[in-house]
Amino acid sequence: MHAFDSSRLPLRLATVLLAGSALVSSLPAMAAAGELAEDAEVVPGQLSEITVTAQRRVENSQDVPLAIKSLDADALAQTGYTDFTDIQYMVPGVQYDPTQGAAFQIRGVGSRSFDFSNAKSVSVVVDGVVMDGQRANGLIGITDMARIDVLMGPQGTLFGKNATSGVISVTTRKPELGVTSLSASGSYGEHDERILNATLNVPLGRDVALRVSGFDQAQDGFGRNVTLDRTIGSTHEYGGRARLLVDAGPDLEFIARADFARHWDSSVRTPAGNQPENVAQMLAELGVFPDGRSADTADGSFGEITTREYGGSMEVNLGLGEHQLKSITAYRETAYDNSTPVNLLPLDQYAYVPFNLGELDTNKFSQEFQLASPTGGFVEYVVGAFYNKLNAQQTQLQWATLGAPVYDASGDPVAPLLYAITGAAGVADANTSLFDSTNETAAAFGQVTLNFTDRFNLALGGRYTHDWNSQSLDFIWLDPEPITGYNPTFVGTSPAPVYPDGKVTGGNFSYRIAPTFHVSEDVMLYATYSTGYKPAGIAFVGNDYSPYRKETVKAWEAGIKSEWWDRRLRVNLDVFLSHFKDFQTTILTTIPDGQGGELQATTIGNAGALRTKGVEGVIALVPVPGLTLNGSFTYTDGEFTDYVYNETTDYTGTALTNSPKFSSMVSADYEHTFASGLGARAHVDYAWRSEYWTVTGQPDYSHVDGYGLVNARVTFTLPDSNIRFGAYARNLFDTYYSTGFQNYGAVGMLHYTSPSARRTLGGFISADF
Repeated sequence: MHAFDSSRLPLRLATVLLAGSALVSSLPAMAAAGELAEDAEVVPGQLSEITVTAQRRVENSQDVPLAIKSLDADALAQTGYTDFTDIQYMVPGVQYDPTQGAAFQIRGVGSRSFDFSNAKSVSVVVDGVVMDGQRANGLIGITDMARIDVLMGPQGTLFGKNATSGVISVTTRKPELGVTSLSASGSYGEHDERILNATLNVPLGRDVALRVSGFDQAQDGFGRNVTLDRTIGSTHEYGGRARLLVDAGPDLEFIARADFARHWDSSVRTPAGNQPENVAQMLAELGVFPDGRSADTADGSFGEITTREYGGSMEVNLGLGEHQLKSITAYRETAYDNSTPVNLLPLDQYAYVPFNLGELDTNKFSQEFQLASPTGGFVEYVVGAFYNKLNAQQTQLQWATLGAPVYDASGDPVAPLLYAITGAAGVADANTSLFDSTNETAAAFGQVTLNFTDRFNLALGGRYTHDWNSQSLDFIWLDPEPITGYNPTFVGTSPAPVYPDGKVTGGNFSYRIAPTFHVSEDVMLYATYSTGYKPAGIAFVGNDYSPYRKETVKAWEAGIKSEWWDRRLRVNLDVFLSHFKDFQTTILTTIPDGQGGELQATTIGNAGALRTKGVEGVIALVPVPGLTLNGSFTYTDGEFTDYVYNETTDYTGTALTNSPKFSSMVSADYEHTFASGLGARAHVDYAWRSEYWTVTGQPDYSHVDGYGLVNARVTFTLPDSNIRFGAYARNLFDTYYSTGFQNYGAVGMLHYTSPSARRTLGGFISADF
């Protein structure tokens, strides 16, 4: 990894960053789009009020002219999901694609690229910090979360990075002054699923409090590597976070945060069909029969991925009279190590890419300031400045035999020649690619709200962003013996790039117009028009220098937010339409294979245009005290409206990838306390999504049938006790599904599966002290 060098900060920002690092505002957690108000009154038989900071002010979610879908800590716990990416099953309209750079999509749109200079379309923000490290979600484990809020549609005005399709904002719990508490939980389920969580809150004086939480969770996989006799799809995650709160006076507050987490999994690609006849026959002889429901393989190499994330931030909140000033300074590092061979068979029978290893290290620094005016007047405003610098460096080796075995039955090498897909033809001592990229962003933003009457207001927002993106490609030599066990001869398969490095700079002004009209105290109508932008970048395709253009979006949204029956029924509904120009997406291209043939490779490029439109709704109901019903749905119709690749392939009119037209979730919770004092709660939820395709152009092999998942949980609370115990069922009806398909050249079709794609039954216990 590379340490951050403050001397490399642009002079135009250094003075502002140093002078303002101690400045603050008294608003709660800046970029968390939602946070349950500490003093919010919860009335029995009514729905709880949800307060958010989607417009950088503490507001009732029902008053914000924006489609927001929220999950609180209780909702997360009841579903039984443990991974941050599983929010795709809890929030309709959100998808997660593990196949092309591991990124979220909202309303069918998201980043689909392995390129390092490509910004994410969906920005994950945790406690005010943008998590933009490549191949990283920014959050491992969901312990001690307060809220997760999904802001649908472009958020390029107030939020700190180029979020052209939405923001997923996470708020962790703040330390509590004067409170000593400990909460702990443990569960055990099928497939050796074990989960441990603990959180400790301690006062360190009258005005200081510390909150520390940790987790450890793991589960065995359900696929099998028959050659190595190991399971496929296993996961193990552990980590912790600490938060220190210092209340330095009525107008000054400091919150220091630090976290570390590690993720490991063997959820790699396995054969799903369409293998060459000789490969299919050898697999069958070993007891592996590829299809859309199999997660087995006979690969002589074991695939695994390890991710580590850690970092810290300092949030300072300062009241300046009636104004509020905030500063958040953050530094983070990530490490992503992948070993993802593609052979399918024992290495003494057949190999394709037996050695496929990468190590990606990133570090980032960010600084954001925000000044908010008092509320209640004719004019309310928020202004701010943002700076972010992300450095990424990756070494990647792909050494192939393209079908020839690597070793004989005795384990001795029989492949004296390896094709270095990551090496350049004619370049000596070069078998590995070294990528180095820097993404730098500076922005100024603001929003003014004009309150014309008690019922009608108009919000006008704008953001000017300037980006400096650069990337280089070099070739280095890695000693093969520790990796292969011998010293082969390498043949580079691609020409060296004419331009080994490049840089693109550019700016954009995005804006938002949002009129709001309150029909009554509990019914609001709103409309928004917004624009957004993602910067241009540099890609290297088969070692060829290949820059791509910036992406822009124009979006319309209109909706109603309403509460009825003394706040026992909540109904929100919106319609949306977005037009993207020069959408940055994965394209399929060919590179030389070193034998006179070609290999298919994916890279980033521009589709001329795409359009996505649809309807979203959220319903919550408390029909009787103790019973709460929730439902949400999304209908998304997204397609490429202009996408001609290489003047030979026309994807115009085809659907967006990983984008089901329909998705929904419904849940029910019932609580009751018996005369004995024993408390009971029952929860059930059902998430459903319609069919979709995982590859551009809707090829048949990438089709995923629609499916639904049912989760259930029963909890008992002992009388006069804070001890709870119960049982859970995740994917109750054992519904199997694939999360992504790839047609990987000569080895046929491969697919990914999820640990959630099978039934898991278990029990749990938790306690508060």
